[in-house]
Amino acid sequence: MKKINRKTFIRTTIAGSLGLSVLPLLKACKTSENDTIRIGIIGLGRQSVHLTNGFQRIPGVKIVAGSDVYGIKRQRFEINMKKIHENNDQTVEVKTYHNYKDLLERKDIDAVVIATPDHWHAIQTIDACKAGKDIYLEKPVTFTIHEGIKICEAVRENNIILAVGSQQRSDPNFQHARRMVQEGKLGQLSKINAYVGASPTPYDLPEEQIPSDLDWDKWLGPNPFIHYNSGLNPPISLDPVENESFWAKWRYFEGIGGGFLCDWGAHNFDQAQWALGMDNSGPVRVIPAGHNDQDYISYVYENGVIVANEEFGKGFGVKYQGSDGWIEVTRSGFEASDPSLMPGAVDKDDSAAYETASGHLGNFIESLRTRKDPIAPVEAGHRSATLGNLGIIATNLDRPLDWDPVNQKFVNDSAANSQLHRDYREGYHL
Repeated sequence: MKKINRKTFIRTTIAGSLGLSVLPLLKACKTSENDTIRIGIIGLGRQSVHLTNGFQRIPGVKIVAGSDVYGIKRQRFEINMKKIHENNDQTVEVKTYHNYKDLLERKDIDAVVIATPDHWHAIQTIDACKAGKDIYLEKPVTFTIHEGIKICEAVRENNIILAVGSQQRSDPNFQHARRMVQEGKLGQLSKINAYVGASPTPYDLPEEQIPSDLDWDKWLGPNPFIHYNSGLNPPISLDPVENESFWAKWRYFEGIGGGFLCDWGAHNFDQAQWALGMDNSGPVRVIPAGHNDQDYISYVYENGVIVANEEFGKGFGVKYQGSDGWIEVTRSGFEASDPSLMPGAVDKDDSAAYETASGHLGNFIESLRTRKDPIAPVEAGHRSATLGNLGIIATNLDRPLDWDPVNQKFVNDSAANSQLHRDYREGYHL
């Protein structure tokens, strides 16, 4: 067995992403001012800071607008953009909006980044499709399976380019692992450990006072009312600028997030789906933990392969197990049963953040120019999010469920099918 340590792995990842993906794309994207791609960002939280820093590095791209229902986040965005443009000797007018629909009405904006909480994704994505905007959508793509079906329809009906923020698809180490599987280098594949973590838990954060510049009603959107807690919007400051010190906790709780099962599932279930060639399909059965001799939420595919939310000692990651060998890959390392299965290593500066360094953003910009699907198209993102939701539904019902991946319904199970969507608050609809 051969190992790559964390420093070498990160160098390999960033070198591969920048050297093989971003830099050629940057060269291809150098265009005249009239061919500049103008981007607006919807949702100005922690992830948007990474994405802003990444997109502004790509020549031929300008970020010209941002939208958020939290005033201090709009102010931070304006400060950050001013610094970016001053450092690049640029003069770019940047406007911010309380209502994302005002941003979508701008005819001069070509594409939007949607980095809002999951419960807003479907409505905002469909609105953006109707407005003719191409979309970079953060994962998981939607909160329910029905929402995912509807955004896939909206993207294709309106001829929109949509890229999902599943950066591991643009990571050369994950790409290498997927190739080894699909080329049969592991022999007959039997199991994939796609470890993503736990299902959502009941919301138990204490009630706190709502900040004066936060539109809490609009933040909730289609969600039923819950009380406010600063864990849902981590505190930031402007003088000096101090960004969030932790990820917003809404993602971990029932009713407002899908837990780790959906949050990290959008990454690691996605890798399993990709390797299995299931970007527009899925499993035929989902088994909750504690049933059918399964200790973990498991998904059974028609070819007999089992994908399990099972840890293998390396944290969040993926382990492919076949008759002739195995591969383990995470963001911090790569191991294999045989040296012939290992990727090559390239020495490169490792100073950039994972989200910013990835060639994923460059792939999206290339797709806008070529009008070809990106490496993480909408259907792939929807099907990966579906696995997380299937696991939640099976856990809630506490029994195995048969799934029809073609019609995207449970087989002869009205109780399970009733959980494919949820009721929205009055005034909200797809």
